[in-house]
Amino acid sequence: MIHLEELLLLAKLKPGRPHQFDWNVTFSPDGHCIVKLIPWLLEDSKNETKGRGSPKEKLLDCGQIGGWPSQESLGTPPPPSARCLLSGLNDGQIKIWEVQTGLLLLNLSGHQDVVRDLSFTPSGSLIFVSASRDKTLRIWDLNKHSKQIQVLLGHLQWVYCCSISPDCSMLCSAAEEKSVFLWSMRSYMLIRKLEDHQSSVVSCDFSPNSALLVTASYDTNVIMWDPYTGERLRSLHHTQVDPAMDDSDRSVCFSPEGLYLAMVADDRLLRIWALELKTPIAFASVTNGLCCCTFFPHSGVIATGKRDGHVQFWTAPRVLSSLKHLCRKARRSFLTTYQVLALPIPKKMKEFLTYRTF
Repeated sequence: MIHLEELLLLAKLKPGRPHQFDWNVTFSPDGHCIVKLIPWLLEDSKNETKGRGSPKEKLLDCGQIGGWPSQESLGTPPPPSARCLLSGLNDGQIKIWEVQTGLLLLNLSGHQDVVRDLSFTPSGSLIFVSASRDKTLRIWDLNKHSKQIQVLLGHLQWVYCCSISPDCSMLCSAAEEKSVFLWSMRSYMLIRKLEDHQSSVVSCDFSPNSALLVTASYDTNVIMWDPYTGERLRSLHHTQVDPAMDDSDRSVCFSPEGLYLAMVADDRLLRIWALELKTPIAFASVTNGLCCCTFFPHSGVIATGKRDGHVQFWTAPRVLSSLKHLCRKARRSFLTTYQVLALPIPKKMKEFLTYRTF
């Protein structure tokens, strides 16, 4: 029998003004700050930021579009050492900020409706993807004078979210549709559609080694896929409290080492699942609805965003990865499923490396 652990609340962040709009919360890749348009420095990073700007919090006010310089007058790429923050606005504009100084670097136009999600490539190449209610995804390159290099068409509804695989080979996008789109980040062509959900898909995330993809839907299922073959590997299910709440939030993400999944839903619970178990191993309950979750890059902490604009930080399970898991993670970081299946190794080893042993 699995013991269900209740997560401990570590800290809270409250907005300085009432919040009424969609938003997200994320950690910086190096773990130094948590950003919700405001960078908050952790205790262990204060010494590292001396001489690079004030460690005090900064409010990045997006203001009105007419009050900012145009894209042409802010067309130079960010400095190589800059930590950049993307913000998407309700009118389709995208703003790029320098986190340490709070300065606006760029203002980009292209989308015709609300920008719902933004994602930099994990490689640090300054290429990023934007997802919008105008039913498109757009690829931007800040190294090429902030040029929009591709528009991805195909979704028939609002695009909710996008996720780039850690190896930068694939892009997943989810819209107000039952299917998930997988795109090539090399050719920007549609690779395949994943169709097994019974309602709109609203969240997606790749595993740290790019070997797995998870999607969350209003149908209360989280499906784990092999993105290379399109095969459905397993499903995780939670009970929907109110069937009428079909437009409530869902969010799912992998832990940094790839052993856990975190999910939030309309029942005001944060659940954490071990990758190879069918029931949650930990949970946290909140008093207001959750809209997003993300793990701290170095593990041990998970942040959740609430609909009232508050951010909460919880203890996350810590585990010493087994040698088997580390070997699989390392191998799958550069081998596709098809390459693994072509190896001259025993069948059981192939099943393990391709996550067919659930």
